Order: sequence, then structure tokens, then C-alpha cells
Amino acid sequence: QVQLVESGGGLVQAGGSLRLSCVAFGRTFSNYAMGWFRQAPGKEREWVSAVSWSGSSTYYADSVKGRFTISRQNAKNTTVYLQMNSLKPEDTAVYYCAARYGLGPYRGPNEYDHWGQGTQVTVSS
Repeated sequence: QVQLVESGGGLVQAGGSLRLSCVAFGRTFSNYAMGWFRQAPGKEREWVSAVSWSGSSTYYADSVKGRFTISRQNAKNTTVYLQMNSLKPEDTAVYYCAARYGLGPYRGPNEYDHWGQGTQVTVSS
């Protein structure tokens, strides 16, 4: 059974940092591209960042470019990280990890097959 488990969310003041983690269980994810999305109340799910299966290619939404960094490690259980710096109140959302088979990276939510349950990130002003 495929399972993606996110952690690392929480409450932080504007300008602070958080590091999200997503551990993939159930199969070998080293040949899966991974991504992060977020959804704020009343808004559609938004793509944030993506990384290729090897970790060599990364993409970022303009809204987080220069502040967020995605990375992954493929030893044992594949884990993807999202380092979030200089957080803003508009970054407040539930953050979701996603995965799909392929080289990647991929940006559209419809391109991903597997999703985590999400972790809440709240940035206070």
C-alpha cells in the first residue's frame, strides 16, 4: 500500500522558517517524481515546488522562488523535504506531498497519482 506521510508543519511568525518532510512508504519511490502543493481556505490547490526522480531538477512557483528549497533523498524510504524560509502570512495553507512514476518534475496536480494527508502551516503577522 502506497503511503505518503508529511510532517513538520506548525505555527511560525512571519520571517521565520519551517522544514516539511514527506516520507514515502509501500514501494520503491526512487523512480518517482515528487512535488509539494498547498491549499489555503477557500482557494484551489496550488502547485508549490517539484523535484525530479533523481533530485537533479527542481522547479518552483514564482510566489516561493528564492525562499523555498525542495530536496530529496532516495536511500531506503524516499524522503522529500521543503525548506521554507522568510515565511509570509500568505504562505498559510495545508501543504501536501505528491508523487508519480516518471522522471519529472511535474507541475500540475492532475499529473500526480499519490497524495499525502497534508500538514498545516500557519504564518502569523
